[in-house]
Amino acid sequence: MNWSVAFEPLLSWPLLAALLVPLVLLAVVGLWFRQRGAWLRLVALGALGLALANPVILDEEREPLKSVVAIVVDRSQSQDIGDRTAQTNAAVEGLKERLARFRQFEVRVVEAGRADAADDRTETRLFAALESAFRDVPPSRIGGAVMVTDGQVHDVPGASAITGPLHALITGEEDERDRRIRFESAPRFGIVGKPLDMTYRVIDTGGEAGSVDVRVSINGNQVSVQRAFIGQEMSLQITIPSAGRNIVELSIDRVPGELTDTNNRAIALVDGIRENLRVLLVSGEPHAGERTWRNLLKSDASVDLVHFTILRPPEKQDGTPINELSLIAFPTRELFVERINDFDLIIFDRYQHRDVLPILYYDYIAEYVEKGGALLIAAGPEYAGEQSIANTPLISALPAMPNGDVIEKAFYPRLTDLGQRHPVTRGLEGSAQEPPRWSRWFRQIGIEQPEGEVVMKGADDRPLLLLDRKGEGRVGMFLSDQGWLWARGYEGGGPHVSLYRRIAHWLMKEPELEEERLTADGRGMVLDIRRQTMRDEAGPARIITPSGKTLDVQLNKSEPGIFTGSVETSEIGLYQVGNGDLTALAHVGPVNAPEFADVVSTENVLRPATEATGGDVRRLAATGITALANDISLPSVVPVRGNAEASGRDWLGFRTTDDSVLKSVSRVPLFGGFLGLGLLLLALGAMWYREGR
Repeated sequence: MNWSVAFEPLLSWPLLAALLVPLVLLAVVGLWFRQRGAWLRLVALGALGLALANPVILDEEREPLKSVVAIVVDRSQSQDIGDRTAQTNAAVEGLKERLARFRQFEVRVVEAGRADAADDRTETRLFAALESAFRDVPPSRIGGAVMVTDGQVHDVPGASAITGPLHALITGEEDERDRRIRFESAPRFGIVGKPLDMTYRVIDTGGEAGSVDVRVSINGNQVSVQRAFIGQEMSLQITIPSAGRNIVELSIDRVPGELTDTNNRAIALVDGIRENLRVLLVSGEPHAGERTWRNLLKSDASVDLVHFTILRPPEKQDGTPINELSLIAFPTRELFVERINDFDLIIFDRYQHRDVLPILYYDYIAEYVEKGGALLIAAGPEYAGEQSIANTPLISALPAMPNGDVIEKAFYPRLTDLGQRHPVTRGLEGSAQEPPRWSRWFRQIGIEQPEGEVVMKGADDRPLLLLDRKGEGRVGMFLSDQGWLWARGYEGGGPHVSLYRRIAHWLMKEPELEEERLTADGRGMVLDIRRQTMRDEAGPARIITPSGKTLDVQLNKSEPGIFTGSVETSEIGLYQVGNGDLTALAHVGPVNAPEFADVVSTENVLRPATEATGGDVRRLAATGITALANDISLPSVVPVRGNAEASGRDWLGFRTTDDSVLKSVSRVPLFGGFLGLGLLLLALGAMWYREGR
């Protein structure tokens, strides 16, 4: 029962004051001059004022509210080490049991530290979870919080951000030991085939000195073993083997008594960048499509282009003296003998044999292809004539022989069944419609005995674009010189940029354009697998986890030539993925995750925050008054009020609140009804009686 008095005036307070203040002044003047009946007039006036002010007795029925106490449970991966999970579970159950004995506490249990599958972060963020638990609680009702953790918390705020006593119960054992390795500096990019400098450090929490063997692996292949001094920053020089993502891994052996070997490996992801690709473009004669190739290759920042056009063949004899010609002589020996291996790609654009190149040089070009070079033939009518380069020793490197036909008719270039799956032509803009949403061409060169893969067809379904492998090299043949129509926008144009660039980069062995390719990548704690193949089915992928377990993941077709699959994982580290005779490596989870940067349990991280709030931090494994299972001891729970001490030798305190909820209110007017009327009449009658005498 809560009694109180309130006023509910019959008139507004300003009007009531305007009415009563003059009367009070008159009554005071009467008292000053000691007039008869002055006291009675003052009493009657007071009774009238109280009647108009209407005093009311309120009887409130209130329900007391509970203080909210949060138990924040650390479920991060470092809590899986040793007996920490068992200690945590026992401590949480014990706290819930102790707090349940007090009716003034509302207990909220919140688990934190375990990242979502697609989350790249694995930090232990307990204070963010605590803030979420208290988001709908006013500060006056916060009784406090207790964190059950190994002490490795990564989002400790300032003391001013914490409300109520904060306690911490630390899992793990004292004097734990762990050895780990980490990169001190690791560039994100490196040039393929060039040395790349890195630094790393081996750390031992046990204070051990000496040296240790460090195994260096790149993309799963061990390349060296280095001797590193514990605690010192060590230098490392590696060579990036391939373009695209490369995984550099450092690993050390586990030592006896070490907590975990998860952080005995350090990972660096380095994107390999090839130096500018060198392309030699030789145009047999000026024509409409020559500038298309030139402009495309010059616009590619990754390509260094050398371009020659044969403007004056040897058979052209017009009597002009040599010293009066302003043409640049074609440096055939320098290009095709001395520096041929400097080029990543050689393009013959409508080129024909007219003794510009000695016949022996075609042998050099064929040998260049056989040993890993790339050759592209952009054929025009000259390829079907008597001076065709097919009639030279280059024939051993060509994927098809001309049959002498030059087809002059309109046709739409179309993708073949192979072309719809091949990475060079797959998904070309406009190819999904019939007829394709691009312009027609009007000339094509006929061939016979094609080799390799026909990815585009032209007039009468004849081969239009061939891609072939010769020895260690690659050859492409474009059997039309009409691609410039797409570049000029004729009938809407076509995807010449994408097509030409893909052809050139496939010939130069860009990994993204390989027909058979297996890649894997980590997305948070999800492993994504992508299989590029020319086959109709890819089959399942076999996965080997960091702990050595194996599992199969079915790959499903996402588009022609592409099969994908994904699986949620629980382990952080390197995964090996295999499909057929292809393998790939992927790192799942954050690289060198903060969660495993330091796994030794500690009281020091949370101690400043707990002491600032009057709380305490202690180990569960320490000897205590109340012992539980799993060799832990748990302090008692004590309700405290206001700013009283919130911790003791064997107890933790949580504050209670004085807040309550109003359930109902009973009103009793003091001057209401006959009682008020009688008191008012009595006062006025007494005043009148005294005045009448």
